[in-house]
Amino acid sequence: MTVTEDMLRTHPKADSSAALVACIDACLECAQSCAACADACLGEDMVADLTTCIRKNLDCADICATTGAVLTRQTGSNPETLRAVLEACRVACAACAEECEQHAGTHGHCKVCAEACRRCEQACAELLAA
Repeated sequence: MTVTEDMLRTHPKADSSAALVACIDACLECAQSCAACADACLGEDMVADLTTCIRKNLDCADICATTGAVLTRQTGSNPETLRAVLEACRVACAACAEECEQHAGTHGHCKVCAEACRRCEQACAELLAA
């Protein structure tokens, strides 16, 4: 059981569905991965060639962190905002994954980041469909 599952299970008003738990965990993992990838890109000798990747990493990290936080809040409901934030997260993850995949052969951190982004993109799509 993850911390996310524990927290939602003990919350008096929470939805602890598997799709929600998976999405929150994927968002938080992706935020960390994107922040780490941006930092690693800044350490590369060819940093000027990675500016688009860094920008997409940072945008995705912020959007994923926000999405994870919004999804974690269970008291009350705002379905329109939840749909919008999930869709924004899905789009940001797809864009970041696509960019990182272009560098994955050269930079291992981009490969790891692209994989985390794809998992988060999928988790957001699954929660949107639920």
